[in-house]
Amino acid sequence: MKPADGVPRPPDGRVKQRRMIRLVVNLGLAGNAVLAAAKLGLGILGHSKALLADGINSVSDVVYFLVVKFFVGMSGKPADREHPYGHHQYETIAALVVGAFVVTSGLAIFWDAVDSLFDLIKGKETPAAIASFTLWTAAGTVAAKLFLMFQARRAGRVTDSLAVKAIARDHRNDVLASLGVGAGILLSLSGHPWADPIAGAAVAVIVAKTGFSILLESADELMNTLPSEEMKERFAASLRDVPGVVSIEDIRAHRFGPYLVANIIIRVNSALRVGEADEIATAAETRLREDVEMLRKVYVHIHPAEGGRLSG
Repeated sequence: MKPADGVPRPPDGRVKQRRMIRLVVNLGLAGNAVLAAAKLGLGILGHSKALLADGINSVSDVVYFLVVKFFVGMSGKPADREHPYGHHQYETIAALVVGAFVVTSGLAIFWDAVDSLFDLIKGKETPAAIASFTLWTAAGTVAAKLFLMFQARRAGRVTDSLAVKAIARDHRNDVLASLGVGAGILLSLSGHPWADPIAGAAVAVIVAKTGFSILLESADELMNTLPSEEMKERFAASLRDVPGVVSIEDIRAHRFGPYLVANIIIRVNSALRVGEADEIATAAETRLREDVEMLRKVYVHIHPAEGGRLSG
């Protein structure tokens, strides 16, 4: 049933997806808060630079999860007259926030690790004995982050949310980071103190690289990047069976959160009356909405052409 104010409401499936998104954010926030406290405290007590740096990374995770929680909440606002397609782009902004924090964390961890390594080489710093419990802390972090990563990946596949996918990739980064921390601690316990900061530096490079990838992907969406060839082919395949369509002149589409909005120009026989041409455009729009999942709105414009049919 159409609402009295004429503003479209999200389908029940999208409401369930929003619950999944909120669960990912809330679990990530709680998990990172616990891990940050544990890694900072045990990193200091256990004299592990790598574990301490990983704890700082978790603190930054807590901060950006709070920001993401705000933007995800904003993205759930229903469509209104000023925002007829809803507020889903807030999810893209949330993904940008994730990417920025991931890059910043990577650079900070790298700088701290390299600084510690140079101090060891120059003899400015006498390495303290690393406690064995720091290794178990790193192992526990890996287990916790694997659970959060798989949970976020599943939600990302269902919701197609850039913010959730970015969170899943950040959890994966944390898994790699903790594995690197564990390797560095293990080598340090074996009498190689330089391994701890080197492990931290190597992990930082991986973290920063993923952050840049998230930023680029989110920026592409905000800049309304043209649809992929695969998506264009899906549109074309849907139009091939629409009577009266001679050819496709142009396809442009952009995303609003998980949804697509498309503008398509088709050519029809120039001898047709305006009403007949409009019926073809309407049929094309109906077919596209039926065939292309998550297509929220499509505008099909008509240009004249001489006879013919759409070729395969």
